[in-house]
Amino acid sequence: MCVTGPWGFARGLVRLYLETPSTALCAAILVFLKQEEFSFASAAAPAKPSACMQALRLWTLLATYAVAVGQNQGQKNQECPKLNAQMPEFQKKTVHIKDPGRVEEIICGLIKGGAAKLQIITDFDMTLSRFSYNGKRCPTCHNIIDNSKLITEECRKKLLQLKETYYAIEIDPALTIEEKYPYMVEWYNKSHALLIEQGLQKDKLAETVRESDVMLKEGYENFFDKLSEHNIPVFIFSAGIGDILEEVIHQAGVYHSNVKVVSNFMDFDENGILKGFKGELIHVYNKHDGALKNTDYFKQLKDNSNIILLGDSQGDLSMADGVANVEHILKIGYLNDKVDELLEKYMDSYDIVLVKDESLEVANSILQKIL
Repeated sequence: MCVTGPWGFARGLVRLYLETPSTALCAAILVFLKQEEFSFASAAAPAKPSACMQALRLWTLLATYAVAVGQNQGQKNQECPKLNAQMPEFQKKTVHIKDPGRVEEIICGLIKGGAAKLQIITDFDMTLSRFSYNGKRCPTCHNIIDNSKLITEECRKKLLQLKETYYAIEIDPALTIEEKYPYMVEWYNKSHALLIEQGLQKDKLAETVRESDVMLKEGYENFFDKLSEHNIPVFIFSAGIGDILEEVIHQAGVYHSNVKVVSNFMDFDENGILKGFKGELIHVYNKHDGALKNTDYFKQLKDNSNIILLGDSQGDLSMADGVANVEHILKIGYLNDKVDELLEKYMDSYDIVLVKDESLEVANSILQKIL
């Protein structure tokens, strides 16, 4: 009886379940095994269980486990959301999606992977921080210093002239990334040279950030705190100034232990005076190179094969290039400027495009489903 007949049927049910798990199959396996165990036990008188009876009980335990796994899998499948029906955040006018079906599939994969497989890779300026508030532009990490009393008026004018010249190039839809690349290097090198000339003091940076108009996007506390609660790695990859960035998130109370910042960090002398910048320059269009240089970080997260990437430029799309084993990646792009000219290009490259959106509502709604 343990080899053929009912047991052959039982093994077939379990095998079929493993290939195509379903609640109905789980129920069929359990009902069959319970009935078979009862009939076998009624017919068998010996006090010591036979090998068949022991095998039967083992199969019952395995099937019970299969049911539990199946029910969990069924719950995950039910959680895979329809964007419009189950996620109201996606109905906002700011949300643009070229292929909703594909986005649903990616989110489904992220949900099934859960916290154990997830990592966040994000830009900072104008992605986690606001582009504007009440119609007024908010500062980037560089702008926080540009607008501060740490520099002279003459230096401020020079920095503003550089911004007016090179920002137009950065967002010019007619130029390719390759064409923009050398201009970004020029802009950053000239700006950094001016800052070094000013002899900025390290101990003044915290006060400078406090007095600035920098703001993080609405919902930032929920975003950072939930990721910290579930110990999800957060990789902030910024072309800004790392010292300022870290001070911003520190003062906001969200610089948790799961956050790693890669950016342009200042190099101070023994007296705390700026003398240069550490390492190689990171600008908006060379993040591919920077990502590959951080492969050691990503190797430590080899099991975190599901990624939510957030950025606000075409250059941010390459921030995950250092991740070797990507299973699912959802790319969310904030489009803050030149919307009419750039929307189509953004929708071709980002899975979700958020136009003039100053919140993290969409990201938070996805995390709510995953975690």
